[in-house]
Amino acid sequence: MSGPEINELEQMVLLALVRLGDEAYGVTVREAIEARAGRSVSIAAVYAALDRMEKRGWVEAWLSEPIAVRGGRARKHFRVTATGAAEVRAARRRMEDMWRGLELHPDLRGD
Repeated sequence: MSGPEINELEQMVLLALVRLGDEAYGVTVREAIEARAGRSVSIAAVYAALDRMEKRGWVEAWLSEPIAVRGGRARKHFRVTATGAAEVRAARRRMEDMWRGLELHPDLRGD
């Protein structure tokens, strides 16, 4: 494997970016993770993950038009690159491979 492997938070951030489309910026990504995964995550952790992934080429940033409610400042939005999409697909395949054949294992049934 070349380069760093994606972690769980980064997977959730990438999936949130895909789900949110053009509305994906730090706050909306955090809200999507909390709503869909039921996981509390700090905005600092979201931005740290976005920064790491931007450096790896998994996401790219763009600035919105200035928003009046923010005093005329633009928001930094993010989108998944082809490399990021490939990475999250590979992570899903790895996890599916680990689960394959374990569905009926007594330890995992929860009986």
